[in-house]
Amino acid sequence: MWVNYLNELKTILDESSVVEKLNNILSDGGVIAFVTDTVWGIGCLPSSEKGADKIYEIKGRDRSKPLILMSNDKLNLLPYVKEFTPSAKKLMDIYFPGALTIVSDKSEKTPDFITSGKNTVGIRVPDNKFFQKLCSIINGHVLATTSANLSSHPSSKTYAEAVNSIGNMVDFVFEDYGCECAGMESTVVLTQSNTLRILRQGSIFLEN
Repeated sequence: MWVNYLNELKTILDESSVVEKLNNILSDGGVIAFVTDTVWGIGCLPSSEKGADKIYEIKGRDRSKPLILMSNDKLNLLPYVKEFTPSAKKLMDIYFPGALTIVSDKSEKTPDFITSGKNTVGIRVPDNKFFQKLCSIINGHVLATTSANLSSHPSSKTYAEAVNSIGNMVDFVFEDYGCECAGMESTVVLTQSNTLRILRQGSIFLEN
C-alpha cells in the first residue's frame, strides 16, 4: 500500500514520478482509494478485469452489483454509453458535475465484468476538485468505481475511515487534501427509451 502524506495538491499530482507510478499501478490491475464529492471510493481501470476482480474481493461485494464509471469530464464517459436519451442529456446538463449517477444502455466498449453482465452502465462526474485532478492524470481518464468500504458496512466519509476500512487491501490511498466529501451517496437514475426511474435517492432529490 502506498499512502501519501504530502500536503500540497498541486505538488503530488503534477509530479511526473507520481503520475508514472500511479498509471503503472492501474495498468497492472491495481486498485486505488480516493475522495469524491459524496463518499470515499475505490477504483480501477475499466479495461482491467484483474482490477475489477480485486475490488469485488476487497469489499466482499456481490458480483451481481455493477461498478460505476466516473471521470472528470462527461466527454470521457460517452464512449462507454450506447446512446443517451433526451432525459439523460437534460440531467447531465443540470447535474454534471455532481452527485448524480445516470444509468443508460452501455456500448460495446464497456466490459461485462464492470456491469455484472447487464446491458446498462452507470456514469458520473463527481464535483470534487481532487478527484477531477486525479482523473486528469490517469490514462483514459476513467475509473470503474464503488464506495470504499466493506459490503454491508457504512460508507467511508473521511480519509481515516477509508484507511481503517480498506486501506491495507488497496494499492494506493490518497489523502483528501482538504477536498472533503459530503457523506451521502449519489442519487442513481435509470434512463432507457422513455423510462426515467429512480433506483436510489441520494444527495440529489429527484421524482419519477
